[in-house]
Amino acid sequence: MKKIRLFLVLAMFAVATAVSAQVSLGVKGGVNMSNFYGEELDNENVKIGFNVGLIADIDFSYNSAIQTGLFFTTKGAKYDSSFGEATGEISSNPMYLQLPIHYAYKLDVTPGSRIVFHAGPYAAYGVGGKWKASGSLGNWDGAIDGDLFGDNAPLKRFDTGLGLGVGAEFGPILVDLGWDMGLVNISNADNGNIKNQNAYLSVGYKF
Repeated sequence: MKKIRLFLVLAMFAVATAVSAQVSLGVKGGVNMSNFYGEELDNENVKIGFNVGLIADIDFSYNSAIQTGLFFTTKGAKYDSSFGEATGEISSNPMYLQLPIHYAYKLDVTPGSRIVFHAGPYAAYGVGGKWKASGSLGNWDGAIDGDLFGDNAPLKRFDTGLGLGVGAEFGPILVDLGWDMGLVNISNADNGNIKNQNAYLSVGYKF
């Protein structure tokens, strides 16, 4: 609850700042390299995905801004699992709507181009996704799958965490490299403890 309150305070600060600031809108998308981290996971493998969305750049001084937006983003992981004589691989493919609120510091390099350092919290809500398990048990060799979110599903819908990144502005063209680390347990299992983490490379355009 404290994390949610902090996020709401930061959101209200961003809105209040926007009233007296210069706001630039744009679009951005790119490639994700995601994974889970947690105590019960072994041999995690990076899962490739994507992100795409609308951005708002709120410049409240020449070299400082609040960066936010709304993104459709995929996360998840591939990892090995074993239980007794059963072994296999599990692939998880959650999809989220994600809202980041980052403070950005912009450093001039040449006229019209700047390096951008940014960091801050994010909140995300699961809107879909599937899991698939393939493996063997005795003479059985096959696969099963199911939904990731919903009643009796493996994952909780709400996720929140911290992100940081570095990018560049070339006039209206944007390039961004960043990393998000989830801070809440998204497992629905009684003893489960897994969190999201995701690295991304994006390009964008400000109108």
